[in-house]
Amino acid sequence: MTRNKIVITGAAGFIGSRLAIDFIKSGQEVVLVDKLSHFKTRPQISEVYESVKNTEKIDRDEFKIWLEDNQSLCKYIYHLGACTNTFEMNKEYLLEINTQYSKQLWKIATEYEIPFFYASSAAIYGSGEKGYDDSVSPDVFKPLNPYGLSKQLFDCWVSNRSEKEKPPIWAGFRFFNVYGFGEKHKGKMSSVFRHAFEQIKETGKVKLFRSHKNGIEDGFQKRDFILVDDIVTLLIGLTVQKLPNDIYNLGTGKAKTFIELADSVFHAMEKKKNIEFIDTPIEIRENYQYFTQAKIEKLRNSGFKNQFTSLEKGSEIYWERIKNNLLVPPLTHKG
Repeated sequence: MTRNKIVITGAAGFIGSRLAIDFIKSGQEVVLVDKLSHFKTRPQISEVYESVKNTEKIDRDEFKIWLEDNQSLCKYIYHLGACTNTFEMNKEYLLEINTQYSKQLWKIATEYEIPFFYASSAAIYGSGEKGYDDSVSPDVFKPLNPYGLSKQLFDCWVSNRSEKEKPPIWAGFRFFNVYGFGEKHKGKMSSVFRHAFEQIKETGKVKLFRSHKNGIEDGFQKRDFILVDDIVTLLIGLTVQKLPNDIYNLGTGKAKTFIELADSVFHAMEKKKNIEFIDTPIEIRENYQYFTQAKIEKLRNSGFKNQFTSLEKGSEIYWERIKNNLLVPPLTHKG
């Protein structure tokens, strides 16, 4: 029996849906895993999948049973499903959804020797006081919220497995600040880019958080922003070029200020720059990150040489898709 199914969890989510559509458009057989209701209640996602109505969909709560029954058909598992709400404070829920569920899938992938790629998060690095080094043991970092902790715990668990307790091919990726087409359903958790586009369309200006940290001017908070297209290109590339089994940072390696982000968005929209600074909400102010930047030497040394999309080009790509109301974006992966 031929292993020909590419399984994607979180397929009704931002990155998962983009990855699935690219695989489907390139002729692969894909199995979509998520809460089935998400495929109907997230307009942008449901519209994207209109072109692939017959693609198999599995509810996430039924997936483990399905996987046990159909393991011989699975070519790869891309485990991108998770609760990514950094405002979620229910630790037990996050541990169940993000940590325990991932362990269960990992064990099945190991037993049946299915290549397993999963989404970790840069949230494990917390404030960055310990750096952003993916070569360091994950247990040294101090996440700022339960979401980051749930991701850290799985990374730690993976790192402590013996070779016989791991799939033959696997990789984890700590996504940094991902933006791009397909994130509308995330609401307040969507990227600063999307909020900027929407605010400028409605009011002609963008609101940025004021700095509440000595030595950092308003708008000079920095993030490592990476376009979702670049994420998808790498993930699809894993089916062609194998990376050494490991956990990798996935960002551009170049932090940019929110001022630079705003400049790129205004330029893409051909609008005059107009920024209003507002106080960072009290509830997130204490744990607010002022700097993130992926250390990507391990990724580069492992053979991934693709150049990442610049902030300016990424804004143009994103705006073009919003402006033209593209439901199914052009194929991301070009080969």
